[in-house]
Amino acid sequence: MPIHDAFPYPLYLVISERDCSKKHWLTVAEEAILGGVDIIQLREKDCSRYEFLHKAKELKKLTDHYQIPLIINDAVDIAVEIQAWGVHVGRNDIQPSEIMSTYGYRLSIGWSIELLAQMMSEELQYVQHLGISPIFNTATKKDTLSTWGITGLRELRNLSPKPFIAIGGMHVENAKKAFDAGANSIAVVSAICASSDPRKASHELKELLK
Repeated sequence: MPIHDAFPYPLYLVISERDCSKKHWLTVAEEAILGGVDIIQLREKDCSRYEFLHKAKELKKLTDHYQIPLIINDAVDIAVEIQAWGVHVGRNDIQPSEIMSTYGYRLSIGWSIELLAQMMSEELQYVQHLGISPIFNTATKKDTLSTWGITGLRELRNLSPKPFIAIGGMHVENAKKAFDAGANSIAVVSAICASSDPRKASHELKELLK
């Protein structure tokens, strides 16, 4: 699938401190950028707002230095406070329409697509990019009903022209398949965060997507 003009970020890192098992999470982020990551989402589910805000500020310094867009998962107020590029929400989080009505176009809004019905939802008009989630089974997303698989991703591609981000169990062996099936971007967690060499892991993934 060609790179989408509205979302020209083929390699998308989703990072949390917990997922970075071999190196400090900020080191992982920097090495991933140097390896070819185009955009980063900070997803922290198990910390206080104060801690999340502190981490977001630290990561924003890094992404600003390398001119990489930063997305904040779920915490819209933190995304606005640190002037993040975007926010990503799930179907059970704050609705995209509410984000838009409160903050206008200050944030690029991403929405996790976990049910087919979401593709017919009025909420879609308020969303700039879609996280197709999960493509494959993954330990980092345990609250989902089922997986889309490559076939599901291909079928969804026919329903919307918006940028698609494939997430869930993505790694070097299957990323190209998702890309070829209609994804415009591949979101990875463990394939980079749990690697002993995040820079090399990022580089290998990025080369696949060229």
